[in-house]
Amino acid sequence: MAPSRSSKQKKEKVFHPDSRKAAQATRTQLRKNKLSDAASHRKKKLSLQVDVYGFFYHALPPEGVLSLDELHSLIRDVWLTRHDDELEAERAARRKGRPKSAKEIKLEETRLRESEEYRTGMEVLDLTHATNVDLLRRWDQKEVAYVQMLQFIRITSTDPIVAVVSKPGKHPLLQTPENVMSLEDDSLLLTEPPSRFASTMMTMDGPLA
Repeated sequence: MAPSRSSKQKKEKVFHPDSRKAAQATRTQLRKNKLSDAASHRKKKLSLQVDVYGFFYHALPPEGVLSLDELHSLIRDVWLTRHDDELEAERAARRKGRPKSAKEIKLEETRLRESEEYRTGMEVLDLTHATNVDLLRRWDQKEVAYVQMLQFIRITSTDPIVAVVSKPGKHPLLQTPENVMSLEDDSLLLTEPPSRFASTMMTMDGPLA
C-alpha cells in the first residue's frame, strides 16, 4: 500500500555549495546573525545605561540638589568603590600562588578604567541643576530616551571646581533662558569643553548616548 501524502516528509532543498542559490542562502543567514547580534548588543547597552542612570536616580537627595563637591564625593566614594567588597572576596578566595580568576581580573579592569575616566573627565547627570534634578525625579526608571534629554556635565578629579556642560539637555523645561546651572560660588562653569577634554568624551560604563 502506497504511503499517504500526509505521511511523506518534505525533502529539504540542498544546493550545490558553489551555486548562486547557496551563496544567497549564506548571505541571508549571515544577515540574520548580524541583526540578531546587533539587537543583543543594543539590549545589553540599554540595560547598562539603565543601571548607570538608576545609580544617579537613587542618589538624589530627598529635596534640593547636590553641590559640586557632593557630586564628586558620590563618584569618588560610592560609584568607584561599588565593586570593592566583591573584589576583596575574590582575592580572599584565591589560594596563595594561584592565578587571578576571570572575575577578579574583570573587576580590577573596571575599577582601573573608571578611575582613569574620572581623572581625565567623566560625563555624569547634572545633579547640581534644580530643573534637571526635578525632571530626573519623574523618571520611570525604564525609559532611557527620557534621561538622555536631560543635562549632563563632565567632571574630573584633577580639577574638582570645574564642571563642563557636555550636553545642555533637550527637554523643553531645560530650554528657558532662566535655566542657568547653579554651582557654588568658588566653582567655575564652562559651557564649552576645554581642549584638554577633547579626547575624553567618555561615560562611566561606556557611551551613554
